Amino acid sequence: MGRKFVVGGNWKMNGDKNQINEIINNLKKGPLDPNVEVVLGIPAIYLAYVKSIVPENIGVAAQNCWKVAKGAFTGEISPAMIKDVGADWVILGHSERRTIFGEKDDLIAEKVTHALESGLKVIACIGETLEEREGGKTEEVVFRQTKALVPAIGDKWANVVLAYEPVWAIGTGKTASPQQAQEVHASLRNWISSNVSPDIASTVRIQYGGSVTGANAKELAACPDIDGFLVGGASLKPEFVDIVNATK
Repeated sequence: MGRKFVVGGNWKMNGDKNQINEIINNLKKGPLDPNVEVVLGIPAIYLAYVKSIVPENIGVAAQNCWKVAKGAFTGEISPAMIKDVGADWVILGHSERRTIFGEKDDLIAEKVTHALESGLKVIACIGETLEEREGGKTEEVVFRQTKALVPAIGDKWANVVLAYEPVWAIGTGKTASPQQAQEVHASLRNWISSNVSPDIASTVRIQYGGSVTGANAKELAACPDIDGFLVGGASLKPEFVDIVNATK
């Protein structure tokens, strides 16, 4: 059995009910490749609304959560709350959480542990900045970030998708070439094989995220170690259908 292609649409802090209705109607029209798993990352305030109108074959994810079930954490949401409104995924460790909000590897690991223990599935993001890439530190950074996740994931790898997102290619219009992306994905899979297990390395799905569009999705999808995409701005547009169907 091959790894099922998985495409996430991270809406970030975008959308209102009118735009959400347009996006969901467009996805309903599709048609979407039934062999591809689709997950939408929704602003927290719209999670319940999207869950109420989205087709059953499309997953719904929060874009973040906190590391405990409840308490005095103003402005945060918990995995229990995410599950309570019917969503079953959460995106954690996104580069914007790391760079803008200062989230470190250990905090992201704590969040991943609690989300998985609570029964959510996790898209766990890793990736290097432009400075780190130009300094030849891509593998060092990506391996360090993944190493922090290993004890957090424990035996729940089946509920985790890794998303490699070179920070320099997010929202910039720059995309890693298929060769650059494949190289990092292959290195990451080899690292997991050596440091976790060959079985997990062969089954874990690794998405590419970084200015994926309808125009470049097919070429990226053809790479053997790219198992899907985590799409930003293009997930708000009709071309998201083309990205979902990139393996057809």
